[in-house]
Amino acid sequence: MPAFLSSQSIWVKSLAGLVAMAFLVLSADLAVKKLIGLAAYFKLSTTFMGMTVFSLATSIPEITAHLTASVGILRGTLDYGVGSAIVLGANIGSDVVQQTLIMGIVVFMAGGLYFRRYFLFKSLGPMIGSTVMCIILGWDRTYSRFDGLILFGTFLIYTYYLYVDERKHFRAEDNVPALEQGAGVPESGLQAARDGLIAVGAWVVTVICARAVLSITERLVAVTGIGGSLIGVVTLGVASALPEFTTAISGVRNKEHGISLGTLVGSNVTNPLVAIGGGALVSTYRVPGPLMLWDLPWETITGAVLWAILWITKGRLNRVGAIYLMVLYVLYITLRAMFFAVD
Repeated sequence: MPAFLSSQSIWVKSLAGLVAMAFLVLSADLAVKKLIGLAAYFKLSTTFMGMTVFSLATSIPEITAHLTASVGILRGTLDYGVGSAIVLGANIGSDVVQQTLIMGIVVFMAGGLYFRRYFLFKSLGPMIGSTVMCIILGWDRTYSRFDGLILFGTFLIYTYYLYVDERKHFRAEDNVPALEQGAGVPESGLQAARDGLIAVGAWVVTVICARAVLSITERLVAVTGIGGSLIGVVTLGVASALPEFTTAISGVRNKEHGISLGTLVGSNVTNPLVAIGGGALVSTYRVPGPLMLWDLPWETITGAVLWAILWITKGRLNRVGAIYLMVLYVLYITLRAMFFAVD
């Protein structure tokens, strides 16, 4: 290909990436505003919405990837070991990115976030627990259908617990700061249904744009010759977490930290329980060694470190803590590339 065509292609892809990124941010912001209003209408906290609705919505790429891979494994069009390694590695890697790099960036941009003490036990605790479950169930290097049933069933039970707890402890004043930023409350059931459809439509656009940005990023890496497993992990890891990242940033911009925290933490519960659990129910998985020896233990450690920091600081995470989280991510990918480059 002539140099000028190659250069033109890079510029076109870059422009397309910027456009997709703009739509990604705008659609995520619209979805956040609509769900803030719906939360107030149904007397639900935005933290609860983040832990349930948003965490499922932002995990659609991971869930879809698992189901697609599982169907491919069953049909024989995808190698059992390779397919398992790809989706499991992407899932756990995405979780580590979110609870270290993405959380750090969001906190740094916000100037600080505040976690209530009960959030440590009701949300962060289960986040760590879901990872420990994946370690225990995958110790025999397979995720059976029974393991998948345990993981997926745990998600259903946990979601029911969150709803029951929400009905007991909801406080309308928790949503006031966000509502003051222009997130209107529906005045009727018809308006609530309309806003719900708008939120769903916005989230469809968000996921599509996130996938487009990911695809364009991969092509740019190939065209420009930027290679190496480390660069690939960084690029794909951050790109796959774009829905969570944009949602968390939109929550901060709308002064609703509950959505930011709920989405980032809730997604780290949803990914292993729903995506891995659902995929294992369909096809079962072979668990690669590095996942058990490095990725899952590291995710558990980073989650425990985050929990400890918040306990010591009485729920306040400032920019210093944000830097610690980002450093943990750099350590994760550096040591992963050095010692666990091959499955």
